[in-house]
Amino acid sequence: MARMPTSLRRPAVRIDVAAVVTLATLAASGAARADGAMALPFGPVGPDAAAPWHVTGLPQQTKPYTKFTVVDIDGHRAVRVEATESYGNLVHPLKLDAAHATLSWRWRVDELLDADDLRKRGGDDTALKVCVSFDLALDKVPFLERQLLRVGRSKTDEPVPAATVCYVWDAHLPVGTMLDNAFTRRIRYVVLRSGSANLRSWVDEKRDVGADFVTLFGAESPEVPTIIGVLVGADSDNTHGHSLAYAADLKIEPAP
Repeated sequence: MARMPTSLRRPAVRIDVAAVVTLATLAASGAARADGAMALPFGPVGPDAAAPWHVTGLPQQTKPYTKFTVVDIDGHRAVRVEATESYGNLVHPLKLDAAHATLSWRWRVDELLDADDLRKRGGDDTALKVCVSFDLALDKVPFLERQLLRVGRSKTDEPVPAATVCYVWDAHLPVGTMLDNAFTRRIRYVVLRSGSANLRSWVDEKRDVGADFVTLFGAESPEVPTIIGVLVGADSDNTHGHSLAYAADLKIEPAP
């Protein structure tokens, strides 16, 4: 099944396109700090993250969805991400015009996917990923991929970005590996953590997402487009495995 960067959300979770969050809305809600940093909280403990977070899947998805549950663990308010032969993303829409925005978060993986291999479609699963989506103009996208993107967009009411950078905690690939998604070049990976060295331990991350966009998509657009979303995800539908992980304290800061 060909994968697109975002996809049809579950019928049980309905978020209107108008719920896309701007900087002004975030500031009014108290999510924006005086220094310009914007926390992206998951909300109270419970079975669903607070809006505008919402779950998305593949167009016309019939397989199980990855489970996202808000929990308190080790003093962190976190989202628990469990994949069991499933696919799903937890998406926070926003609009941020910042060429050098930084994204920071904490994550913890308790159970990796031993059979994953991001270089192949049959192994294209992740125990945990944190991604940033960009509003890359269609005319920047190669012709064939542009047509596939248009088809994908016609099958969902969820925004389907033309460029997504995903940071992954992988079971095998070396740290620093960068590669295209095996199904679509509209998603490109950066391996930040690998293997079990830090398993069941919290690890802090901070990335210059504008710089990473240029590294991965600069041949298509040397200018960094608007950031239109942040997502947390995991999937084990290709390897038919099980993974368990947590993400917490997501925060995005615009360029000074």
